[in-house]
Amino acid sequence: MAEGAMYLGVIGGSGVYDIDGLENAHWQEVEGPWGAPSDAILSGTLHGLQIAFLPRHGRGHRHSPTTVPYRANIDALKRFGVTDVLAVSACGSFREDMAPGDFVLVDQFIDRTFAREKSFFGTGCVAHVSLAHPTCARLGDIVRSAAQNCEVTLHNEGTYLAMEGPQFSTQAESRLYRDVWNCDVIGMTNMPEAKLAREAELCYAAVAMITDFDSWHPDHGAVDITSIIAVLTGNADKARSLIRQMAKTGMVHDEPCRCGCDRALDHALLTAPDARDGTVMERLDAVAGRVIKGSKT
Repeated sequence: MAEGAMYLGVIGGSGVYDIDGLENAHWQEVEGPWGAPSDAILSGTLHGLQIAFLPRHGRGHRHSPTTVPYRANIDALKRFGVTDVLAVSACGSFREDMAPGDFVLVDQFIDRTFAREKSFFGTGCVAHVSLAHPTCARLGDIVRSAAQNCEVTLHNEGTYLAMEGPQFSTQAESRLYRDVWNCDVIGMTNMPEAKLAREAELCYAAVAMITDFDSWHPDHGAVDITSIIAVLTGNADKARSLIRQMAKTGMVHDEPCRCGCDRALDHALLTAPDARDGTVMERLDAVAGRVIKGSKT
């Protein structure tokens, strides 16, 4: 890959199980120390941009939000050489002006998931990364620019409430998230994905594709899965259009990223080199290889 070139990883959410138009496209099985990812990875080029596409739920939608192998997914993309990750996912809206069919460029998260492994690190190698700004503003700017050239209504920012699922919200929960916590959209899959991308030093942008108004809206009632599926088809087409427009911009990966995403581990590892567990360190060879190699004494 040429110096400064971007290798874009795309994680497809509900309804987005492939990308059309890729040159030299082929599916490749990948397995690392965190197990197998959700599916094989579809790689190829689009307008000269290298892309590695991974369907988050697997083709045919085999994985629930809880059982998605988030660590294996991020590790696999890192091993592929990906520098930036665009994550698209279906969501519900808490705002009148964020309607089904609209997209939201998420810039903040509230994580209410509880049944998932949320870190590559732990006993044997302890690390703490900053998540004050959990998405990459540089990559977000590229998304905004691309949206102006395709038929996508993109809201420039929003707070995403990540719930465990797989059930949708009660009306009381929906009102809490909207009226008290001031969230904008709700979904089930961007956490711990965004956290893991930061630990893997990948630039990460999240586009939430609105399918419904959750259950708070007095004129729309409870979430109807039939209606959601109808909107998903249109959203998937818009997502592919957005990716094509991003590729046309001649994207480059700043060296270093101005947001510091690619240096997130610079001061994050707390376990002294001589106290680290060798087995744990082997599992971290892709996501943390840059700092592990530099810290050996």
